[in-house]
Amino acid sequence: MTVPEIWAGVDIGKEHHHCVVINADGDRLLSRRVLNDESELLQLIGDVLAISTDVLWAVDLNHGGAALLIGMLLSHDQPMACLTGLAVHRASATYRGEGKTDAKDAFVIADQARVRRDLGLLRPGDEIAVDLRTLTNRRLDVVFDRTRQINRLRAQLLEIFPALERSLELVNKGPVMLLTGYQTPAAIRRAGVRRIETWLKNRKVRSAAALAKTAVEAAQAQQTALPGEKLAAAMVVRLAKGVMALDEEIAELDALIEARFREHPHAEVIRSLPGMGAKLGAEFIAATGGDMDAFGSADRLAGFAGLAPRPRDSGRVSGNLRRPRRYHRGLLRAMYLSAMVSITTCPASKAYYQRKRSEGKGHKQALLALARRRLNVLWAMLRDGQCYQGSPPVTAAA
Repeated sequence: MTVPEIWAGVDIGKEHHHCVVINADGDRLLSRRVLNDESELLQLIGDVLAISTDVLWAVDLNHGGAALLIGMLLSHDQPMACLTGLAVHRASATYRGEGKTDAKDAFVIADQARVRRDLGLLRPGDEIAVDLRTLTNRRLDVVFDRTRQINRLRAQLLEIFPALERSLELVNKGPVMLLTGYQTPAAIRRAGVRRIETWLKNRKVRSAAALAKTAVEAAQAQQTALPGEKLAAAMVVRLAKGVMALDEEIAELDALIEARFREHPHAEVIRSLPGMGAKLGAEFIAATGGDMDAFGSADRLAGFAGLAPRPRDSGRVSGNLRRPRRYHRGLLRAMYLSAMVSITTCPASKAYYQRKRSEGKGHKQALLALARRRLNVLWAMLRDGQCYQGSPPVTAAA
């Protein structure tokens, strides 16, 4: 990458940004606070380009409030780099003065972009990658909301019916459906096994007979009605219906993710790797932007995923390897989960995992080693545009 003539650092804010432009000597050529509005940002871009068209823009955020600015810079074919907020905070301590202002932060961003040579250009990704990032992030939020809702449901049920809370697996659909109709020991005893079983079957619950029997046994084990049972039962119904609503949203998001993922040009290649389904493949594209050229090599991609250890040697200590502090958690999660699935579906992955275990590595270490190996394979597949092909079976000579 050639050295630009000027650098424009932008401290991103929700309503306003602050932009500072410097030259090769670090002199300020422009310092301005601008509203996060299309007309004002367009004016800012024009004023910066009037100083010089050879400019590198640098921001401290690549989503949220920065989305409009980034989109406008992309439409003007402007190169961009991104420094994390932590990097800017640490760098600002090396500059004169202890005060913190938006103008100082913008200057630090611009100056760091000027002196550092390890900053890659920001590549937001194509339309499909951006859509998949939005969908996968939303799905993860909903899954977390579902877990919190189930924990609240357990806590509420525990206050009035401990035996039933202990007997039900509330991560499954059937027990949650049961709680929308029956919540107290007395109500379950009155209904009996046969009526509850019929009620569950009408709602297409699997193993309705076993679930009804479990509920009645729990109700027979608790004859005491606790204070506040009526209101607490109503809260259980509300929470159970909330869990079911979240389940429906997750199913809708899964369908949207799979449909959008199949439209990506790398979808067939990624899905051919054992253990890489539509959801994990979508998370891979969302994390990488779908452009392998942005990483340059499989090793750089592994470093981005946190699968390439970094040396932490000092003095006489050598060979001390640690996971890097800065890596993409979502990409590591996708590769780790796909490796976990592959040891039950892919003979080659299973053999590699068992070899690492025989070398003395624990389960987690062996899975991480397998994830790194599979990332190298996936890199080569995407580079060559070839689907995965397992090793052909070895036949004995006649």
